[in-house]
Amino acid sequence: MIDLTLYDPFEKMQFTDTNCFLCGTIITKEHRAPVFGEWLQQKYNLKDKELLLLDKSVTTFGRLSIPCCDRCHTHYLLPLEHEVEQAAAKGMAGLQAMPPQRLFQWIGKMYYGTLVTELIKEADPLVMPEYAVSEDPKMLGKFRSFYQVLQSLRVPMEFDGFLPCSLFLLEVSPTEDELPFEYQDELTTMAFSIKLGPVAIVCTLLDNGIIRKALGRLYQVTEGQQLHPIQLAEFKARVFYAAYIFNVVPEYFIRPQKSGDDHLVLDTLIDDVTNEIFNPWEMPAYAHMLEEMWKPWSIREQQILQNPRQPLSFLLDEYNQFKPMERYVKQV
Repeated sequence: MIDLTLYDPFEKMQFTDTNCFLCGTIITKEHRAPVFGEWLQQKYNLKDKELLLLDKSVTTFGRLSIPCCDRCHTHYLLPLEHEVEQAAAKGMAGLQAMPPQRLFQWIGKMYYGTLVTELIKEADPLVMPEYAVSEDPKMLGKFRSFYQVLQSLRVPMEFDGFLPCSLFLLEVSPTEDELPFEYQDELTTMAFSIKLGPVAIVCTLLDNGIIRKALGRLYQVTEGQQLHPIQLAEFKARVFYAAYIFNVVPEYFIRPQKSGDDHLVLDTLIDDVTNEIFNPWEMPAYAHMLEEMWKPWSIREQQILQNPRQPLSFLLDEYNQFKPMERYVKQV
């Protein structure tokens, strides 16, 4: 008999080292799973690479782990990591062939693992964060909605006619690329990117694919292209900024279950009547995001907005077609 019961840690704010993050089972502090798969750490030498948390404490990719019972680790997390490892070994073709829901679960597990770490640390932070996640009802509501669909990792679940995220897969030119691995996430906007060799996955986690539709033309232009890293950074800036101005939180509803059901079916609703889906796109704010992404090339906001109506772009030409490029030489 398949257990279709969902776990909700948000109801009692049950974020501790002694509850499995995925099913809530009581465990000991020794029962943990890595947020970033062992294969990922080994392949890209991440074990001792540092990560800064919201309370200003520093951890490493290797130390970042989440409370997880043996069953969830063995039955759900390890098979998922193995599936992604096998797909990533085949490059772009392998990752494109993966079911999008599995990629969503993989990214969601890493994102949520980082979030759970932040929530646990807020009970005893090194430095109190300026904005405590656990004290923001709107953010907690958003995280709760996200966790509901992330339960698809453990409970068989069908999303009827939607995927809870926007996924973008991009190829980076190996001749210009010096970084085998990159990782970036924004806790509050749920924007995420990870680069595995020549393939970058950019994702917004709780938008039901709306951002992918909104940026569909841009994504179409990049298909089949090998991007220069500066072009990838610009693409990420556009996605991350779209997530920043995304203004609605999807609601998810489980259809009534019938005897003998072996999975849950979820429908979704977005309130676009009382809320605008996107806040206005403001060029200065976008330019600020782009400046952050372009830090390795020392491109400043002033350069980006030299023509305020047409900000600097290495991705698109004046006709909004793909702009091929081979090399970028830093301006001194």
